[in-house]
Amino acid sequence: MVSKFFPEINKVYFINQYSLFQIISGHGSIEVDFKHYYDWQNKIIYLEKGQYIKFLSDDFEVKRIVFNDENVFRNKEVRVLFKHLVSLGYINLIDCDDCSRYLNDTILSKSLSEIIDISSKQWFWQNPFHANKDEYHIIFDVKEVIDSEYKNHLTNSDLASMINGNGYKVQALVKDKIGLSVKGLLSNKRLLETKKNVAFTDKTIQEVSYDHGFKDAAYFTRQFKLQTGKTPVEFRNDFGFEDRDHFVENIIELLRLHHTQERSLEFYANKMHLSVKALSKNVRSKMNTSLGKLIRLELVNTAKSMLQEGGSSFEVAHALGFEEPNHFSTFFKKHTNITPTEYLSKKYNF
Repeated sequence: MVSKFFPEINKVYFINQYSLFQIISGHGSIEVDFKHYYDWQNKIIYLEKGQYIKFLSDDFEVKRIVFNDENVFRNKEVRVLFKHLVSLGYINLIDCDDCSRYLNDTILSKSLSEIIDISSKQWFWQNPFHANKDEYHIIFDVKEVIDSEYKNHLTNSDLASMINGNGYKVQALVKDKIGLSVKGLLSNKRLLETKKNVAFTDKTIQEVSYDHGFKDAAYFTRQFKLQTGKTPVEFRNDFGFEDRDHFVENIIELLRLHHTQERSLEFYANKMHLSVKALSKNVRSKMNTSLGKLIRLELVNTAKSMLQEGGSSFEVAHALGFEEPNHFSTFFKKHTNITPTEYLSKKYNF
């Protein structure tokens, strides 16, 4: 099923079926499973059942494709799109001509499974963790074990006994390619699911702790605070599942209005009636990033839009307050890894 919609700001959209999201237009960030993402342009995002997505601005237009045939997800080549290891799973449209052509087909008469096939091949080509296919299959075997067994507080030996390494040392392979130990992945999964239970259910904290294999609710609370900086009760109250987070909405709106002229933290702190320290702390707590990074991302995204609309590097540099075009080009390459000229070449040379 293919649909377009204009999501409500700060509404939690629970994923009940395997889905593809393409953000057609909009400003600001999205949130998936308590992490904020800002560089979503020219990407398609795959989400599996049990995840959620929020849009932290009011002007997003989104295309969603829902895949009803779940048999396809048993294919080991396909799971790489949906079983996110450490971050958001996506396909870069700039590097995938076939993906772009498929999504630009307004009729979409082709089988929906075709975009899955195209994307899975593209994912392996992107090779985000610099591994070969055999190594990826082992890594995602580990992920499947973690997803099914995370409540059981398994030891490294327990995990190793459940995974066929095919001659590889599984623990070392995962650490080398992902940057986290198997225990670290397991801990992240358990924390994510406990956060969902705390934020999205009315279960008592004791019930949540028992559901996730903790026999002592007080110990669970200490561990939760150690990893999040908040007790479960504080986390539930701060997340405000039923409420709009006006802080996030307000800072995003300020950045949208002023980022081309104002880059000082003091300016935004004054607008929010906070000290720089308090503003920085709130941004870090609620958005898991820094205000400086948010400003830079707004500048990059505006630059991309202006370049796509035909603006020269000189015009873009002037509009964004850079003294010289070469200063803008240096800034753009530092934060995108390509020059403005290379960006336009990749964008339109299909």
